[in-house]
Amino acid sequence: MGKIRSKPTPAVKATKVQLRLRPDQKAVLARAAQLRHTSLSTFMLEHACEAAQQVLAEQVDIVMSPKDWEAFRKALDAPPRVIPALKKLFTEASIFDGPGNSAP
Repeated sequence: MGKIRSKPTPAVKATKVQLRLRPDQKAVLARAAQLRHTSLSTFMLEHACEAAQQVLAEQVDIVMSPKDWEAFRKALDAPPRVIPALKKLFTEASIFDGPGNSAP
């Protein structure tokens, strides 16, 4: 007889956040949620969590030894390397340059 597999139970949502919005703010959020084919709550939760993760990621401390820090600092302070292909790329006209907007 085979094992019966049950679906994992999703985490229970036990807390709530309430917001006061102007009608125009709610309308913008509701329209965006509608365009994503999701509920207003789901849209707001997903995007708020993404923004929070970004803020937290910006606060990460980089830890390195004094020797590595010195090498890193020297690399930042060093003049940029000359890369011929990159220099050529920035001096040639591009398909994005309109009439009169060509590179020098």
